[in-house]
Amino acid sequence: MGDGMSVLLRTIKAISLMFVSTELFAAAQMDLTPGVTAISQEVYELHTLILWICVIIGAGVFGVIFISIFKHRKSKGAVAANFHDNMTVEVLWTVIPFLILIGMAIPAAKTLIKMESPADDAEVTIKITGYQWKWNYDYMHEGFNYFSNLAQSSKDAVNSDNPKDREGINYLLDVDNRMVIPANKKVRFLMTSNDVIHSWWVPDFAVKKDAIPGYINEAWTIVPKEGVYRGQCAELCGKDHGFMPIVVEVKSEADYAAWVAEKKGVAAAAAAGDSKTWTMDELMAKGKDIYNASCAACHMAEGQGIPAAGFPALKASAIATGPVAAHLDIVINGSKVNPAMAAYGAQMSDADLAAVITYERNAWGNNTGDAVQPADVKAARK
Repeated sequence: MGDGMSVLLRTIKAISLMFVSTELFAAAQMDLTPGVTAISQEVYELHTLILWICVIIGAGVFGVIFISIFKHRKSKGAVAANFHDNMTVEVLWTVIPFLILIGMAIPAAKTLIKMESPADDAEVTIKITGYQWKWNYDYMHEGFNYFSNLAQSSKDAVNSDNPKDREGINYLLDVDNRMVIPANKKVRFLMTSNDVIHSWWVPDFAVKKDAIPGYINEAWTIVPKEGVYRGQCAELCGKDHGFMPIVVEVKSEADYAAWVAEKKGVAAAAAAGDSKTWTMDELMAKGKDIYNASCAACHMAEGQGIPAAGFPALKASAIATGPVAAHLDIVINGSKVNPAMAAYGAQMSDADLAAVITYERNAWGNNTGDAVQPADVKAARK
């Protein structure tokens, strides 16, 4: 008798814990993210509804099992019934689960249809292209694009042996160039990839779509609240998969318009830079920034490379100290021998390529004295 009562009490305690589990998960930040958009709220409510349905079913089924065990145990002299078929029970345990599934499927299907509906009426369209290991954001109606890389503060922290360097910097969750969108406007995302499969995921928006080479996926959002929202690549895409975060800043309509104007000015200045002659100091300063953002992940900050992983050193290398034409070719067109070396011709402007090649040829003791100009890059593209 005592053992049976103990089992029943443990069962009641377990069921009680199940009913408060969502509160515990929320307090421990283990629950699904409610998000800030209407769609994300619907997804959260669906998750909560179905979780509670499962909790109730589980409590009911296990409750009947444990009560049956307790009330009809052998020590009380219970004798098992002897029967084979019961049409009523068979119909019930088929029809009831079917109705439950239909009840869950209808609201889920409605939300999925909303999420997957085309955003033909979007006021902003952004083409998102995944690269190893960064994102390119192309504002198709505004005529400019830019890359978003892991922030330098996180890169420095990765290479540091001091754990305190990872504190207070949104470690591995910050970027050098954020995506910016206006609040209360429908924004359309077109996702693709330049190399392997990536996945653009921002939990607060309930947006997660694969970026697949040669294919375009579509998603949309309307964010009612200004702020900064973070996400990550959610597809294992290579050795630095964990180092390509997503940061979206939502601005007011006026602030967004000002930001667009600023970006157009930057794009115009970059275009002007492709036609000017740069000094060595200018090329080295610009080239160092570009190298740290785009090249250091594979070739390392001091140009020592990671030979064991197939990323050769640039310090004292035949490429960085040899003919300029060969250096231009491999950076612009990529390596025909090592597929890990991407083609940067479509990713960077003539001025950016000139600067980073100049930096590689004169940093870490290479000291070739070569100052590559945008005009040299333009000629090498042909």
